[in-house]
Amino acid sequence: QVQLVESGGGLVQPGGSLRLSCAASGIIFNIYDMNWYRQAPGKQRELVAKITSAGFTNYADSVKGRFTISRDNIKRTVNLQMNSLKSEDTAVYYCNAAQIRTGQNYWGQGTQVTVSS
Repeated sequence: QVQLVESGGGLVQPGGSLRLSCAASGIIFNIYDMNWYRQAPGKQRELVAKITSAGFTNYADSVKGRFTISRDNIKRTVNLQMNSLKSEDTAVYYCNAAQIRTGQNYWGQGTQVTVSS
């Protein structure tokens, strides 16, 4: 059974930082691209950051320079360090594991991030 379990969300003031973590089980972690998506109320889910199985990273323009994605293939975790948070970063953040070659795609349950004073 595949499980992606996010943690680290919460309430933070503008300008603050949060670190999200996603622990994976039930998959061969190191062959999956790992992604963080987010969905704000009334908006479509959007890709925030990606780290491929080879370790290449890509970011949405809105978070470049503020967010950093990393992975630990031994611990089977993917992290999202979020700095200089803005109110527009408020959303539910989802961990995603994707393997393009096979089309396999798995999602976590999401963790709420609220940026507010």
